[in-house]
Amino acid sequence: MRVAILAFPRFQLLDVAGPADVFAEASRQLGDFSAYQVEIISAEEGMLTSSAGLRLAVDATVATHRAVIDTLLVAGSPNIDDMASDPALQDWLRRQARTVRRYGSVCTGAFVLAATGLLDGKRVATHWNAAARLAADYPNACVEADAIYVKDGKLFTSAGVTAGMDLALAMVEEDHGRELALRVARELVMFLKRPGGQSQFSAHLAAQTSEKSSIRELQDYVLANLKDDLSVPVLASRAAMSERSFARIFRSETGTTPAEFVENARIDAARRLAEESDLPAKRLADAVGYANVDGFRRAFNRRLGVSLTEYRRRFAR
Repeated sequence: MRVAILAFPRFQLLDVAGPADVFAEASRQLGDFSAYQVEIISAEEGMLTSSAGLRLAVDATVATHRAVIDTLLVAGSPNIDDMASDPALQDWLRRQARTVRRYGSVCTGAFVLAATGLLDGKRVATHWNAAARLAADYPNACVEADAIYVKDGKLFTSAGVTAGMDLALAMVEEDHGRELALRVARELVMFLKRPGGQSQFSAHLAAQTSEKSSIRELQDYVLANLKDDLSVPVLASRAAMSERSFARIFRSETGTTPAEFVENARIDAARRLAEESDLPAKRLADAVGYANVDGFRRAFNRRLGVSLTEYRRRFAR
């Protein structure tokens, strides 16, 4: 299968190298180094310089490429707006989209596809920091701002940087089954295989985004005391604020409600426990502050997009 990655000046290195390594490892595991043939395509000949300063040789340009492509991916770049407005590039992508088996983007590469109209009416993902702009600039696309990757028909789109590896791994699984995908993931020391709908953020990462020290301290308190009463009245009292002010400031600082943050923190902790232990659901629920196991199961499914049973099947050690 010929995998073409369309890259641009100042491309994000892992947007290209990450998926390429996944496909190369899949070929190695299959014992057939031609199973996936990865090539780099660009708008111009020569060498491309990545945003990290490393250089990559281009195999072909959109004007000179003649081989039949099976899978086409568009990599992200800080200069993506310049590329998205290129009419010749847009025409080439539209033609390819009609003939390839599947196509998609990594990170901000979604903006190039969106400019062609190929994302209209489609569910798509991109880097969390670009999701709002993609949704505003291209309202006909249905942007899922928190997803690691999204598959909608023959279109695959992913969040930023390392999420492109999850995207490539999903393609390997589609082509050759789950067992090969897991072997590739283990060899590359990846997080096995994250479900596509899983959040781009852990609760600990989210806790780093607040700029107001009192909110940061409260988030740290939540993360350290998941079994306690973490209701809004209790947290507001601890922050020495009225409930209304607390809820407003918390959302303004973090982009989420206190209840959503608490639920995410509890499910994040439960996820790790589920990977590392064989605790039954009731004990998992108790360990992270849920009195009701059914409520815990519903929250787990809502946050991670898979049931506790399925999550353990995929990720338990």
